[in-house]
Amino acid sequence: LVEGKSQKVLEQGPLEGIFPCSTSKILDFLCVFKKYDYSISDIAKHSGITFKTALNETRKLEKQGVITNSRTVGKAKMYQLNQDSVQSQSINKLAMDLAFKRLQKVKT
Repeated sequence: LVEGKSQKVLEQGPLEGIFPCSTSKILDFLCVFKKYDYSISDIAKHSGITFKTALNETRKLEKQGVITNSRTVGKAKMYQLNQDSVQSQSINKLAMDLAFKRLQKVKT
């Protein structure tokens, strides 16, 4: 991959498969890697979206309580799925159920 270009981690996440938008790409990434926190740059790079889009979408998701600002490293704010949020728990469950269903289809 070219340095500075998208390094999308998931070819197509479970939520993105049903809701093809930038928010779904972010949520797929944060659901799969929910034990860690990420800067907006990392979220953009690993979700396959632009920095500006990631910035706008993370602001919306944070206002809704779906993601949380976990800490600050230097000037970078770090974000992760808000484990205490009912919305986040529901989104995570949906993503995992969709991934499991997709896996079952592959096996049969």
